[in-house]
Amino acid sequence: MNALDLKPNHRILLVDDNTSIHADFRKILCPNNSAAPNLNHLEAALFGDDQPAAGHTSFTLDSAYQGQEALEMVKQSLVENRPYAMAFVDVRMPPGWDGIETIARIWEVYPEIQIVVCTAYSDYSWEEMRAKAGQPDSLLVLKKPFDNIEVQQIAHALTKKWLLNHQSTLQLAELARANESLTMSEERFSKAFHESPLPSGIQSFPDQRFVDVNLRFAEIAGWKREEMIGRTAAELFLWEKPELADRWVDALLRQQPVRHQEANIRTQTGSLHEVQISMSPVGLGGKPHVLLLAQDVAERALLERQLRQAQKMEAIGQLAAGVAHDFNNILTVIQGHAGLLQQKLAAESPQMKSLEQINRAAGSAASLIKQLLMFSRKQVMQFRHLDLNDTLRNAIKMLERLVGEHVQIDFRPQPSLPAIHADTSMLEQVAMNLAVNARDAMPDGGRVSIVTSLETVNRAPTPMDPQSREGVFVCLTFSDTGVGMDTQVLTRVFEPFFTTKDVGKGTGLGLSTVFGIVRQHQGWLEVESKPGKGTKFQVYFPASHQPSEKADPAADAPLRRGNETVLVVEDEEVLRELVVEVLKSQGYSVLEAASGGQALDVWKETRQPISLLVTDMVMPGGILGGELAEQLVKKSPALRVIYTSGYSPGMAGKDVSLLESRNFLAKPYSIDKLSRLVRDSLDAPLKQH
Repeated sequence: MNALDLKPNHRILLVDDNTSIHADFRKILCPNNSAAPNLNHLEAALFGDDQPAAGHTSFTLDSAYQGQEALEMVKQSLVENRPYAMAFVDVRMPPGWDGIETIARIWEVYPEIQIVVCTAYSDYSWEEMRAKAGQPDSLLVLKKPFDNIEVQQIAHALTKKWLLNHQSTLQLAELARANESLTMSEERFSKAFHESPLPSGIQSFPDQRFVDVNLRFAEIAGWKREEMIGRTAAELFLWEKPELADRWVDALLRQQPVRHQEANIRTQTGSLHEVQISMSPVGLGGKPHVLLLAQDVAERALLERQLRQAQKMEAIGQLAAGVAHDFNNILTVIQGHAGLLQQKLAAESPQMKSLEQINRAAGSAASLIKQLLMFSRKQVMQFRHLDLNDTLRNAIKMLERLVGEHVQIDFRPQPSLPAIHADTSMLEQVAMNLAVNARDAMPDGGRVSIVTSLETVNRAPTPMDPQSREGVFVCLTFSDTGVGMDTQVLTRVFEPFFTTKDVGKGTGLGLSTVFGIVRQHQGWLEVESKPGKGTKFQVYFPASHQPSEKADPAADAPLRRGNETVLVVEDEEVLRELVVEVLKSQGYSVLEAASGGQALDVWKETRQPISLLVTDMVMPGGILGGELAEQLVKKSPALRVIYTSGYSPGMAGKDVSLLESRNFLAKPYSIDKLSRLVRDSLDAPLKQH
């Protein structure tokens, strides 16, 4: 088979004794096939298409539930000449072989397969895995629970790596076969060598002088072909690390193969180009020579760096979410008790100023926590079908105050944009952070251009956005005339806590927050910048097929009291006590519980009808807030429910993004907001469940 004719291999083997893990992987990697595997082919037959349309990469996923079964499937795939490109292997699979032994045995029969170790434990250190399984360059670790995007990125990157390795091997074999017949046909060899798309060179051995290079090799090195011939790599300063070339020569002298060695070629201009080197001894004119092949892996290396960056951002996001959730509970207690004291004190009391400072400081802390949650993609979202132009028009005055008089804002909206499914406050946060970033890039003043447009997109996955995009998207473009960014800064611009500002002048969360918000809205970002040429950010949102909705006007009526019975379920004792005190002060009869299980007991024992349930979403004891509400609403369909949480509890089995604004209370909240939402929920018309 010709290397250029080698087709992508998307066959993946999943080895795990847990059947639910297999189902999860199929949902992530085979979304079109998980529900009805033959649906695409049936559609093609009905409508006369030659084959189903491919909107994205289609993976073929086979399942094995024990190591021995996996080994037999790998052997059978080789017999059928349909090898697997990669495998996801769980570490723990009792009884029988564990994951590491399974990997070692698979690599004995098929060393080319790329393998990802899936584990939620610390069973083996990295060094132990290398010692037991070998081949660390073909091994990757995936920690459970895993992120969908991370799994997709790994599958794309490793199946691409398998293809590159096989192309390189086949091309090496092709050139080796051509070399064997060199004595019979110098012309044929010369043609194969010079027309090969693989960068190739021939060096005399052992002095390492180039006797020939093809045009592709000269192009990557940045030299003319005739300038390279007759000179050594050292004379051309070709390798970033010359000691690597010395090791390759030593290996060839010991008759050891040199295959797939990572290296950087230094071009004539001094830039570096990542390649994968393979070398083979050949005989030309009765003298020893070396055939050097340099597989261009710059694109693959970029994908792998993007994968590592995504893993790092996800880890920091998980930490940020945990800290933010606990801190929001503390802030709610601080704000709540400050509010209670303000209600009891006269307006002229000297303590009122201190209470106002406490509330102001708590509000500042809540804003910082909100940024952490947006970066970690666990911020509460309340989606509506919105007109982006209207949202930006409402935010322009805020942005003008934010950037100052020395920066001019030029807003050019495209008329009649379709709606996008988005959260208003999050869109405002995106605009605010991009405006602040532009302002800081123009210390002496300048212009910020804000443009909206409708774009039709049809493209394959990219390193910045690892999924294919097709359809109509609303684009928000922020351009500034500032100092711009060099390549080094540009590669880290969305990294959390990365900032070029002086200490104390920036958190490093602004653009990473934008990144998190946009991803939550199923969109993506593109950025262009050069030193002295300004910066342009483009944010893409999927266009909605629904008409835009108008936001409800904020209620300004005085608080209304009540006498209904309210059940408060909150595991944080000090927070639960605060809520109970506030509601009792408003005239309500209040029952309380510290967990879902206790709440069910309270419900069973009480003799008075409960009108409203106020429950935290994430609680210990095995019954989460969403599950508790479902059980109690079944018992009493007239029951009203208010959910509270410090972050989006999709992990708790219920997506708060889908809840209506009137029955969700995000922490931290004020006692005024709590009281108003309780009254509004009790007075709202009952919806049919």
